[in-house]
Amino acid sequence: MSTNAPQPDRALTPTAIDALTMDTTPWLSCEDCFERMDIYVEALARDGSHDDAAMAAHLRGCPACAEEADSLVDLVTGSGT
Repeated sequence: MSTNAPQPDRALTPTAIDALTMDTTPWLSCEDCFERMDIYVEALARDGSHDDAAMAAHLRGCPACAEEADSLVDLVTGSGT
C-alpha cells in the first residue's frame, strides 16, 4: 500500500512553505534580476533606503541572486573589508 504522506526527512518546514508561498509580485526572473543588478546596487550605495519592489521581491526568494547583490553592495560600499 502506497501513501502520499510526506516522509519525515522530506517534510516541508515552515520556512520552506513560507518561501514557496510568498508573494513575489512584481515578478522578475533571475535573468531580469541580473540585468538590473548594477543599477540596483549603485542606487543602494547612494541611498540605503532605495526601494525597488521587483528586485526586493526577487532577492527575498532567490538566495543566489541575493548573495550576488550582497557581494556587490559590499564591494561597491567597501563594507566587506
